[in-house]
Amino acid sequence: MTVGLHFGFSFITRKFVRVCVICLERHNVIRVRPFISSLRSFGTDPNDSDRDNSSSDASATPASTFPQFSQRASLFGRRRPLSPLERVSQLLPEDSLSQDVWDLRDTRNTEVQNIENKTGSDVEQDSKGKEREDATSPGQVTLEQQGSFASHHVCVPAERPIFFGEALLAEYRRNRRLEFRKMFQLQKGLKLHSNWGLIPHEHMEGRPSGSVLHTSMGIPILIRRPSLEEFTLFMKRGPAIAYPKDASAMLTMMDVTEGDCVLESGSGSGAMSLFLSRAVGSKGSVLSVEIREDHHRRAVLNYQRWCSSWIIQRGEEWPDNVHFYHGDLISASPLLAGRGFNSVALDMVNPHLALPAVVPHLHSGSVCAVYQANITQVIELMEGLRCSKLPLVCERIVEVQYRDWLVAPSLKKDGTFNRRIAPREDDDEYEPSEDAEGDRTRTDPVPFGDVPYIARPHPEQTGHTAFLVKLRKILK
Repeated sequence: MTVGLHFGFSFITRKFVRVCVICLERHNVIRVRPFISSLRSFGTDPNDSDRDNSSSDASATPASTFPQFSQRASLFGRRRPLSPLERVSQLLPEDSLSQDVWDLRDTRNTEVQNIENKTGSDVEQDSKGKEREDATSPGQVTLEQQGSFASHHVCVPAERPIFFGEALLAEYRRNRRLEFRKMFQLQKGLKLHSNWGLIPHEHMEGRPSGSVLHTSMGIPILIRRPSLEEFTLFMKRGPAIAYPKDASAMLTMMDVTEGDCVLESGSGSGAMSLFLSRAVGSKGSVLSVEIREDHHRRAVLNYQRWCSSWIIQRGEEWPDNVHFYHGDLISASPLLAGRGFNSVALDMVNPHLALPAVVPHLHSGSVCAVYQANITQVIELMEGLRCSKLPLVCERIVEVQYRDWLVAPSLKKDGTFNRRIAPREDDDEYEPSEDAEGDRTRTDPVPFGDVPYIARPHPEQTGHTAFLVKLRKILK
């Protein structure tokens, strides 16, 4: 018990002395290098006096016989790891050590001293780096991360950068899959939020469309202007929209050209109104009738939002050729009085009830395209035509189906290209050599035609949207 207490007191005393020496050295009271060599023999051990005498007798040997401590190691009582040669040399009398052992000790002590000298500068650099990090807000991205847009990019004539107020589309693709897509309006003081980080809107302003910016998490996001098709898919909706694939088929059925006058019943969210507005141009006009007030407001807001973004994007106004009307087409005879239409687009639950009021104002030989969600509505429409005896002929009933395909080069798990392997007559006996194996795994540019491609239907397909009925007015 006495021996254990004695050993513990000796350890505490040595640690306390080390702390005191470091404090005195920092205040320039003593120099630590001459003094720390005597710490080896300092303590309450009865044999300490013998070590003092032996150290004084070996005055011809190098002064520093105790392995040096770094400031942090000495403070917490930990020393650097010793080599096997140093461990053995500490067990031998100092007089018996060769010059090579002393040279090794001096070399190791010099390295430790250099590390101690660098400690202060490293801490200062770390503190400066931390200050720079603190000066940057969490959502802010530095210029090094963002990088100015490509210096080699040459603006073509009439190309305009991105400005505040216009609608933009952000998307992120990974491993041939679309992981993120969002449409938003660029405004001052706002940020683009996503699961992959933040991008302040100020970093997008002034850049060309199609720029790639990095989020606060370092994820590359493509920022560009949306097309009319994408705008109609991502705009705020009330009811279901006429999808672009159906809208384009209806425009083809109706044969809409610039300068036409078109009647639309069922404004919905305004998707079909925008496609008709672009088709008729500034010389034509579109009359859009909606029976529900909330749908009418939504269609007007989406139309105005697209027009305002177009002005900022192109520097010219979108044709003001769509006139929205809130009311029932069945009882809107005064609205249609004295007007003729080159084509009609109906998106209604019961279109056969509105046809008697619409057909008299449709040009002879022109087309009325009807958008129906299910086949039951198509059957009711056909039955209504049979009973009403209107001068209409049903030419087509179609369902537009798009089948997306995935066509991409074949890749390995490490991201490199697969290589075509020429067939051999002795495939069973052929074993690739090390050189051949290295040729397949190298990262050199692969020649044209050497990479196999994957071609298969895309796993994400668009399902059923609607049936399109093509009715043509004829004179019996």
